[in-house]
Amino acid sequence: MSAVLVTALRVAFLALLWFFILLAANVIRTDMFGRTVAAGSPELAPPPPPRKRRRSGPSTLVVTEGRSAGSQVDLADALIIGRARDAGLTIDDDYASTHHARLIQSVGGGWQIEDLTSTNGTYVNDVRLIAPTTVTPKDDIRIGRTHLRLEK
Repeated sequence: MSAVLVTALRVAFLALLWFFILLAANVIRTDMFGRTVAAGSPELAPPPPPRKRRRSGPSTLVVTEGRSAGSQVDLADALIIGRARDAGLTIDDDYASTHHARLIQSVGGGWQIEDLTSTNGTYVNDVRLIAPTTVTPKDDIRIGRTHLRLEK
């Protein structure tokens, strides 16, 4: 190989290496300080309007496994789950985003969970969510290493 080609390959490798370092630094910064969110994004969207709640359905969300095991919160019309202090249910999990998922009450009195574009995803019965999904007390909700369950 000619000296010009070797030099070009070295420069390309160095540029690729710096791109990877900057990408990793950005991921770490986002994880530590959160993401800048535009005013119209789903993370800052106001919760849906209050609905009349049926008392026959689940009324509590309980952490069954993980660092926060045993924690529980009474369900309102909407609940944000994540690591942030302003979340309705704050979970101590390194694999959870600051605003990881939202649990909302559907019109029929049931509950739906939606992933808020988290890095590691939200799972119901070991299936990753791609759209809001109805959950029941029989379903296992997993966020990172934390398992949650609806209870009456």
